Amino acid sequence: MLIEGLRRLDAERLEVPVGYKPGMRVRGIIYADETLEAFLEPQSIAQVANVATLPGIVSASLAMPDIHTGYGFTIGGVAAFTLKEGVVSPGGVGYDINCGVRLLRSNLRKQDIAHRLKELVESLFREIPAGVGSKGRIRLGHEDERKLLLKGAGWAIEQGYGDASDLERIESGGCMEGADPSLISQKAYERGRAQQGTLGSGNHFLEIQYVDEIYDEEAARAFGLFEGQVTVMIHTGSRGFGHQVCTDFLDVMERASGKYNIELADKELACAPYGSPEAQDYLSAMAAAANYAWANRQCIMHWTREALMKALGISPQGLGMTLLYDVAHNVAKVEEHIVEGKKMRLVVHRKGATRAFPPGHPELPSAYKKTGQPVLIPGDMGRASFVLAGTERAMQLTFGSTCHGAGRVMSRHQAIRQAKGRAIWREMEDKGIIVRSTGRGTLAEEMSEAYKDVSEVVDVVHRAGISRKVARLRPMGVVKG
Repeated sequence: MLIEGLRRLDAERLEVPVGYKPGMRVRGIIYADETLEAFLEPQSIAQVANVATLPGIVSASLAMPDIHTGYGFTIGGVAAFTLKEGVVSPGGVGYDINCGVRLLRSNLRKQDIAHRLKELVESLFREIPAGVGSKGRIRLGHEDERKLLLKGAGWAIEQGYGDASDLERIESGGCMEGADPSLISQKAYERGRAQQGTLGSGNHFLEIQYVDEIYDEEAARAFGLFEGQVTVMIHTGSRGFGHQVCTDFLDVMERASGKYNIELADKELACAPYGSPEAQDYLSAMAAAANYAWANRQCIMHWTREALMKALGISPQGLGMTLLYDVAHNVAKVEEHIVEGKKMRLVVHRKGATRAFPPGHPELPSAYKKTGQPVLIPGDMGRASFVLAGTERAMQLTFGSTCHGAGRVMSRHQAIRQAKGRAIWREMEDKGIIVRSTGRGTLAEEMSEAYKDVSEVVDVVHRAGISRKVARLRPMGVVKG
């Protein structure tokens, strides 16, 4: 049944019309079929409409099918603003700056490790620090941390964590330009000093998977994927460092909104004009946090390879574990897009949304020029994850964006209540999935029922043409915080 006030544009899209809320400058568009429409929260629809009231927004306020209520912007939200009249809003990026996903492919097949799965998961659990406030092996001095913030994944490679060839398979080469370490608060430095190379908690994970279905043979070959192949997915971000950067700048932006007389439909949309000192400072601090996250995933990848080689007693060549791609899903970036036939530079906010650039895009590595950008979509720990490819239609409709995951349907508190009396780890083991976590509560928060079915989410973006299915990955072993 259609939600009151919305209009269905087609099988995959709902329109939030101008006038749904006062002050809307553009319409809202939510990617959801009739099945996923049933999961839409009134508050998340309101957030789509609220974003549409911000100055300088172009085309539409967008939400992907993994939409759920967030801080200011909905999670799954995409919005692009002109550089002249538009704004920058930390709520359009979120607290976990450059939370993202990295996928590693290997020479191994599922049958090569099935009999040793528990041992491998235990090894990864020992080697990769995880959990709330977890501390890593790396202890950063102030100068080291400053260099890391400027160089991102390149800093980690300079320390011996990986190879320079990894950089071409990371969004933005693993380093966002314009980072300014002088804008980072002492508290953010303190929080980041001991957390580099850590997985964190909540929905972050490290997962051993296998490819169980190929949808696009040509793209799968280009990505180096084959049926039965063992892969590893890493999902984490900028940890406490990025959280503190966001916290610090929310105060700055709240003052800036008043200073520049920006009327806000919700105070959580605090923002500043793109060209203002406040917006430029935020973007420079955000870039530093994004670089922290890319270095973090680079270090975790290196230790993952080491742990698997040691546990399996094989050589680097035998393991053959290489980086397929790394994508961010919580950033704001200046990009070039065509709007109403005109080429424009826009600041695109993606919050719980993944970049999905098409074949031939200049930012893609040569290996993926024909296929389009690899798009990595993690699901819940009990079902599946997906590899998609970016499309030209995404550039036309969504500023080169698609979904980022399954999307929650239960709050963490609801999930914990629902899981009371259940042994989630045992339920997972009954499905053939080995799980290790630092706390029982984490598994309750992250159980499958707390999320939409990622297959349904991915089917919507595939049918809408804003990314296309390449392969499905099934979980075998999971490490959670």
